[in-house]
Amino acid sequence: MRDDEATRATAEAPAFGVYVHWPFCLSKCPYCDFNSHVRHAAIDEARYVSAFTAEIAAAAARAPGRTVSSIFFGGGTPSLMQPGTVGAILDAIARHWSIAPNAEVTLEANPTSVDATRFRGYRTAGVNRVSLGVQALDDVALSQLGRLHTAQEALDAVAVARAIFDRYSFDLIYARPGQTPAAWAAELKRAIAEAAEHLSLYQLTIEQDTPFEMLHKAGKLVVPDDEHARALYDTTQAICADAGLPAYEVSNHARTGAECRHNLVYWRGHEYAGIGPGAHGRLDVADHRIATATEKRPEAWLMRVESLGHGIVTDEPLTREEISDEFLLMGLRLTEGIDLARYERLAGRPLNPKRIALLNDEGAVETTASGRLRVTPAGFPVLDAVVADLAA
Repeated sequence: MRDDEATRATAEAPAFGVYVHWPFCLSKCPYCDFNSHVRHAAIDEARYVSAFTAEIAAAAARAPGRTVSSIFFGGGTPSLMQPGTVGAILDAIARHWSIAPNAEVTLEANPTSVDATRFRGYRTAGVNRVSLGVQALDDVALSQLGRLHTAQEALDAVAVARAIFDRYSFDLIYARPGQTPAAWAAELKRAIAEAAEHLSLYQLTIEQDTPFEMLHKAGKLVVPDDEHARALYDTTQAICADAGLPAYEVSNHARTGAECRHNLVYWRGHEYAGIGPGAHGRLDVADHRIATATEKRPEAWLMRVESLGHGIVTDEPLTREEISDEFLLMGLRLTEGIDLARYERLAGRPLNPKRIALLNDEGAVETTASGRLRVTPAGFPVLDAVVADLAA
């Protein structure tokens, strides 16, 4: 089987993920717009376990008989949970669905909440991959980003992860204020020396309703302009590719076979259940793709689950156009691209061949012999414009 045919077969193989959202953090980072909350009182983890268990049961009743290929504990800061809490949630998932023998079970962690005993507890509970929110290997930058750890503490956390888990990843944020390509190159090379198989590298973006947005509007936070950001992006691609960590998604780099299988569930348009406050899901129910979302506020979610058996506040069937647009938007983030035949089945129509031809002539996309459409390296820096053009 040729590489492109193998990619197509893998991308089309059924996959089912479970996302579990732990919404609590020690502090709120000024750039973050995720559903995360700071609570100074102790969290009643047993009560939350009961609610997670109930919501898992409700999701399984709607989507029975699935085999779970990946589980992801995101947040918030899931590493604030006790290992016993993680184990109880994994047990609940296993009671209601089958778990694939090679299932990937990832837990996000912050360096401030990493210790070897806790990590060994997560591994015993069933976690086999961790993702660390390092964000920078520069103490000044970490302070500007509102992080509570130092660069050395981040590297110490990575060392703990490396000693306990065969698979680990960490995140860095670049295109930070004042960052030069030379400084970023040095920081990235240092990170790669610590990374076994996977890095997530995100350009800093100014999100709505965050402290960074207010600072940016006031002129107190200046981020790189488009030309400078492009230079930083190009530096990222070149250094990672040279180190054997090419991009498999616009912001994610991995050695071959070490891609995050859970995130591939999203990007390849497969099913996933969203569990916990503010979690989103996509379930296939009675020949419909259903979009679900739960109550964001943790305490309100908790009370809703305790009274109704679930925390869902959005539960809507998607139209063919919405399904195909989502498939296009998510799938073109991947270097493997999308299967044009699958798009046509989802949309009930093919993508406009004239638009594909025009983008191909511009060098932004290419079509493979097996019928996959993918964005080229030249097209990825303008990915949003490419997707918008194709979806129009």
